[in-house]
Amino acid sequence: MPATSPAERDELNRLLQRTAAGDERAFAELYRRTSPRLFGVCVRVMNDRDEAEEVLQEAFVTVWKRAGSFDPVLASAVTWLMTVARNKAIDRLRQRPDMRQQHDVDFDAMIDDTPGPAHDAENDEEYRRLRACLSELEQQQRRSIREAFFGGATYNELAERAKVPLGTMKSWIRRGLLQLRACLNP
Repeated sequence: MPATSPAERDELNRLLQRTAAGDERAFAELYRRTSPRLFGVCVRVMNDRDEAEEVLQEAFVTVWKRAGSFDPVLASAVTWLMTVARNKAIDRLRQRPDMRQQHDVDFDAMIDDTPGPAHDAENDEEYRRLRACLSELEQQQRRSIREAFFGGATYNELAERAKVPLGTMKSWIRRGLLQLRACLNP
């Protein structure tokens, strides 16, 4: 799926809104257009293709049930869908501690050399904006936010890894998220 154009973004928003109204054809088309990108998100978080497939299916069940909570004023359909998929993957990791990354992950080094869903998602305009805003954060904030939101790490795990008090970790992440919000919503 190539980078989302404004027309494509509007069409995905409409498909998601029609899904909220119970339109099964709109849901099928939404799935066809977005599942490769969402699968890329699931694979990145899960680091296991089989688990990622299961998480993707759970994510789309949630999309079907909760599409009514989508608000195009707050986020695009792609952003909303990617958030649902990422959250489902993180929930699965938290249910299965044996699957969590036990070592520090260099998220910048996770590069997919072959074009595919993850590559397409990274080329998306929203991703580029997020990446630019993340780069403005202090290194520890950036790393902590990435590990929490993309790796499923808890505040406690992050504090232990960084060898800082839990309150310090929570403050780093909270301040970082506030900076990201200000950067993304000028």
